[in-house]
Order: sequence, then structure tokens, then C-alpha cells
Amino acid sequence: MSRDSRPPRGGSRRTVRNDGPTGPSQRQLRVGEALRHAIADILFRNEIQDPDLAGVSVTITQVKPSPDMRYATVYCEPLGGENAEVIVKALNRHKGFLRGEMGHQLTMKFTPELRFVEDASFAEALKIDTILRSERVSRDIAAANDESEDKE
Repeated sequence: MSRDSRPPRGGSRRTVRNDGPTGPSQRQLRVGEALRHAIADILFRNEIQDPDLAGVSVTITQVKPSPDMRYATVYCEPLGGENAEVIVKALNRHKGFLRGEMGHQLTMKFTPELRFVEDASFAEALKIDTILRSERVSRDIAAANDESEDKE
């Protein structure tokens, strides 16, 4: 095989970025779900001694690991959505403890560094639901239905 007929070095490999418009890879999704279960299990055992977390139920809605699996963003929401800022700050204070406990539960090359953020999707869903149930929207829907009946 001559030098010119060989593929260029590294040219046969395809570099794939997992944070583009195609979304996360299957591996990221699988690892994120394993991390979510591990964090939820640790929080369920109430091993964190913090007055801000005492007696609070926290829902871990999603965990998004980075493409290299070294970092993970943890989306959480306290039950009822009250004092979310305080609870997220408390979880971020104890992220080292949580990371260590996850390292005992999971068999990964690296246990990712955690970053807790409030999941705003519940508040957004409530806002949309409130708008859809408002009198103004109901009036617009009724008017649209009347117009469609008149056309028939």
C-alpha cells in the first residue's frame, strides 16, 4: 500500500460532540439516570445533617452529565416548591459528601462533580396552566368555537 492511498492519520475517526443539536448520547442518558437514582437514594436515607434540609423532601427530576462525564448538573425541586433557593444552596454545600457516597454506590471511572440547580419546569408548567385556565383565554376559545360553528 503506497503512502498516498492510506487514509490520513486520524482522518478515519469521526469526532462527535454530544452537546449539539442532536442532544445527549445514550451513555449520557444512562449515566444521568444512574446518578439520579443514587442521589435520590442518598437523600432518602437522611444522612445529611443540615437544618435547611431537615424534614424536607427533595425531588431529583433530572441529572445531566457533561459529555466527558466529569461534571453533572442536578435539577431538583423541594416538595411544594417552597424555599427552593435555600434548599439548593444547602445541597451545593454538601455536594462533596454526596459525591463521595455516590462513589461507593456506582462503578464509574470518575464520580462526577455535582452542581445543584432549581428545576424551573414545575413553576413554568403552573404558569402555563394558570394562563390556559384564565377567563381571557376561555373567552377567546369560546369565540373561536362560535366562529367555526358559524362557518359550518
